[in-house]
Amino acid sequence: MKLILLSGGSGKRLWPMSNDSRSKQFLRVLPHGDDQAISMLQRVWEQLNRVGLTEHSFVCASKAQQEMIYAQLGKVPVIVEPERRDTFPAIALAVAFLLDRIGCDEQEPIVVMPVDHFVDDAYFEQLAKLDHVLEATSADLVLLGVKPTAPSSQFGYMTVEKNTFLEKDLLTITSFIEKPEADRAQLLIEQGALWNCGVFCFRPGFLRDRMKQKGYATSYEAIASDFRALPKRSFDYEIVEQVQSIAAIPYEGTWKDLGTWSELAQEVGKPLVGLGTAEDCANTYVINELGIPIVAMGLRDAVVVATPDGILVSDLKESAKIKNAVAAFDQRPMMEERFWGNYRVLDYSKLDDGTEVITKMLMIHAGRTISYHKHMHRTENWTIVAGRGEIVIGTNLMTVQTGDVLRAFPDQWHAIRATETMQIIEVQQGQELVEEDILRRFDHWQEMMDHIAHMAI
Repeated sequence: MKLILLSGGSGKRLWPMSNDSRSKQFLRVLPHGDDQAISMLQRVWEQLNRVGLTEHSFVCASKAQQEMIYAQLGKVPVIVEPERRDTFPAIALAVAFLLDRIGCDEQEPIVVMPVDHFVDDAYFEQLAKLDHVLEATSADLVLLGVKPTAPSSQFGYMTVEKNTFLEKDLLTITSFIEKPEADRAQLLIEQGALWNCGVFCFRPGFLRDRMKQKGYATSYEAIASDFRALPKRSFDYEIVEQVQSIAAIPYEGTWKDLGTWSELAQEVGKPLVGLGTAEDCANTYVINELGIPIVAMGLRDAVVVATPDGILVSDLKESAKIKNAVAAFDQRPMMEERFWGNYRVLDYSKLDDGTEVITKMLMIHAGRTISYHKHMHRTENWTIVAGRGEIVIGTNLMTVQTGDVLRAFPDQWHAIRATETMQIIEVQQGQELVEEDILRRFDHWQEMMDHIAHMAI
C-alpha cells in the first residue's frame, strides 16, 4: 500500500500566522514534550511512523511548500504540484507519479489523506485497514468516515448502510450531502451518517481508467507539463460522487479540522505563547511571534495573535470570519521557514527612483547550506551579526564571522554555509524584488566545491 499525503491550501482563516507559504499544517503550535511545539504535519508524520506507514508515504504539495516540508520532516519524498489547484488535479498527478516514476502496480492499493487534521492514533490504525477492505470487496473505492460529534454545517456527510456480507464495521455508502444546514445535519446523524474526512483508498488502475474515459491525460509527464488542462475541482466531485461501488469503515475517535483560531487555540494548551503576559483573562489565548511584549488584561473569550504579517485581536467565535476580513490584503509573506533555517522581513521601502529595498533577518542552522544560486535583478548585502560560516561569491571562498560585511551583485553566483548557527542581516536592493528572481545551480555544498575546483584547473 502507498500513502499520499495532501498538503494544500493556505489556511487564511488562521491569519496572521498562516499565509500562502506558511499554511496551517506548518504552524509549530501544538504541544510536544517539555516546552516544545510541533506542527500538524509533524504530528501526523509521527503518528504514521508509529503504525509503520511512513516508509511508503509521499507528500503531495506545491513548490512553495517543498522547502518547509524538508525543514520539518527532513528529505521525505515530495510530489511537487506545478501550481496550487484542487484535490482532483493533485491526486491525479500524485497517482501518475507513483505509476510512472516509482513503478507502482496498477492493482496496488493507494490511500489518500489530508495532513491538516488533528486525530488520535486509532485513526491511523483504521487507515491501515483500508487496503484490506479494498481487497476483500468488489468496491472501487473505500473511504474512512468519521462519526459526527455535533450537527456541524462545516463538513460533508455520507449516508451509509451496513454491509451484512462482510465484517461488522464495513458500510456501504448510499449518498453524499455537502455541508447541510444544522437541522438536516442532525437528522443525518440520527440516521447514522458519517462525516466525509477526505480519506480515499483505491487502485491506481481504477483512477487511470476513469481519467481515460473523461479524455484526460494519464501519464505523469503529460499531467505535469499541462497541469491546467485538468479541471480545478475536488476529487469528491470529479470522481467519488460518480462511482456506484463505494464502501466505508468508521472512525469514532478524535477528529478536528483546526481550521479556525477558536478550534486551534484549544489544542495550543496554554494561554500565552511568546513574549508577554496575560492577566485576569479567561478562555483567552495570546500567541506572539514578535520581539516586543504583548500585555493582555481582563479579556474574555478572545484570541490575540501577533506576527510579522499582522496583528489579530478578536472574539474567539468571530475569529472564524477572518478570511473575508483580510481578503483585500495582498502582501508578501513576512516570515518563512526554509530547509536551511528561516527568515523574517524587518523592513520594506521604495526609494524615489523606484528602487525597492527589503531588509531581512536570516537564521541559518549549523551545518545547513543556502544553495549556490544567483539573482538577475538585485544586489544582496550581508552583515554577519552572530555565528560563523563560509560564503562563496563567484568562485571565491571566504570564512566569515560576526561583524563581517559582504555583497553579491546581480548575476553573481553565491552560497552560504553555517559552521555554527548564523544570524545575518540581508539587505536586498533592486527594481523588482520577487522570490521568482532566482536561478539555482547546486543544492549541496560539496557539489559546488567540486565545481569550483574543476573551474580552477
